[in-house]
Amino acid sequence: MSLRVSAVQMVSGAAVSVNLNDALEHLEKASRQGVQLAVLPENFACFGSGSALAELACREQQYAEIRGRLAEQAKRLGMWIVAGTLPLPAADGRCYASSLVFNDSGECVADYRKLHLFDADVGDAQRRYRESERYAPGERPCVIDTPWGRLGVAVCYDLRFPELFRLMLDDGMELLALPAAFTRRTGLAHWLPLLRARAIENQVAVIAANQGGVHSARRETSGGSCVIDSWGRVLAELGFGAGIATADIDMAAQRALRQEMPVSQHRRF
Repeated sequence: MSLRVSAVQMVSGAAVSVNLNDALEHLEKASRQGVQLAVLPENFACFGSGSALAELACREQQYAEIRGRLAEQAKRLGMWIVAGTLPLPAADGRCYASSLVFNDSGECVADYRKLHLFDADVGDAQRRYRESERYAPGERPCVIDTPWGRLGVAVCYDLRFPELFRLMLDDGMELLALPAAFTRRTGLAHWLPLLRARAIENQVAVIAANQGGVHSARRETSGGSCVIDSWGRVLAELGFGAGIATADIDMAAQRALRQEMPVSQHRRF
């Protein structure tokens, strides 16, 4: 069974309506290429200040405008969509970075809340990152059924924690969608090696959608959105700027690889 997928790369700003229209246009383009599953990047709808994200979370909680537009698009295009992340309110006054999955009937079939929050000091213009000041962590991994196999969803900083993906593998993961907004400095060094490692060690195809450009005077992201197969081959890859990376994933070949090299059965710990 072959599956055509796209990783959508954006350079989102603070203007929600502009970002949403850009995302919908990228999904239209992917549909014209025959894509069945598309992944949007982290913060696709708003890449702005903490107050802008909080305002979006409250508005989305009340009106569900973005979720409604994405559900409509998924149904109209007959496409599964992993909707990057949207800020949605948490009980403690912060937000969850929620990655919503819409099936081709427009139903929201999963809400993965980012587990690992990026609290780090990076040697770039932004310097200090403290996601936990604005976001609450999720509580559980996410793996769901799709027509092509079990789909796992993780977000950005999650990529650095291989134990998460082992839990997802134990839950039957065969595909991995990974929305992100990797910083330029960390992404150019670590993004592709980490993605290939997760693909190889778990024998899963990876659809990784990153932000890829200059968002403000202090914030730059690394781009490099890509599709990687379970052997670790990069099937499609972008540089900087907006676009889509589209490739076909051979699920039958992936299952054959798992039989020929049954790594998961050889685990000792």
